[in-house]
Amino acid sequence: MKEYIPRFVGTVTKYVFVESPDMTPADLAIRAYEISQGVMIKETCFGLQITGRPEEVDAIITRLRTFDPSHIFVKDRGFPPGDPRRCRANLGGARPGYYGHEFEISLIRHISRGIEELSQRGADAPVHPPVYSGPAGLDARRLQEIIESQES
Repeated sequence: MKEYIPRFVGTVTKYVFVESPDMTPADLAIRAYEISQGVMIKETCFGLQITGRPEEVDAIITRLRTFDPSHIFVKDRGFPPGDPRRCRANLGGARPGYYGHEFEISLIRHISRGIEELSQRGADAPVHPPVYSGPAGLDARRLQEIIESQES
């Protein structure tokens, strides 16, 4: 494989996920286009993909999160656009990271609910983790016995 030379040197790409009863990816895209100032914005099924200089991208994301802070989530893109290690033009089918997005989007509604509950309680309210009532875990000594029995 030949060496990959990125086309977007000095830029970052971030994904903006929206899972909101009040805002769709299209709504978020319209707001992003209004404040984009030359940054590349692509609407996706889960939200947006924003590419530009780091300070410009961060400023846009900060502004977008004010519209619905408990339902808008951001993550960095791991590989630059067009990188042959991950580009579906080279691999065929959906980009491998898409399946990760699909899984993450199924979880963020629970995170949103937690954020909303914390904001209703107040920042100083104690948070107690849920008590696990499932089966007990495997004892470390028993695990060691299993490992040793397999080695013989």
